[in-house]
Amino acid sequence: MTDKILVLTTTGSEVEANKIAHALVERRLAACVNILPKIKSVYRWQEKIEESEEWLLVIKTTQATFAQLQDAIKKLHSYELPECISLAIDDGSAEYLRWIGESVV
Repeated sequence: MTDKILVLTTTGSEVEANKIAHALVERRLAACVNILPKIKSVYRWQEKIEESEEWLLVIKTTQATFAQLQDAIKKLHSYELPECISLAIDDGSAEYLRWIGESVV
């Protein structure tokens, strides 16, 4: 088990995805953000089934930084309720995990 995590969020546009990704890395809240374009999301919102084209951000960071990162996503995001979930990274390349830790505050 490590203290490193992946955080997932989606955006409604490539412009917003880039804005959030750059802000998180510039603020040292994330070591890296991968942007996966044009995924299709199907979800329930306000008692209706919705379908949207979105961009998925896969954010590499640490557990200690999660609260600040989550706060930044809420402030930067256009969605009323942006997705912000974390997944533990159980193991990985020691060098890569060290780089994540050195890249965030």
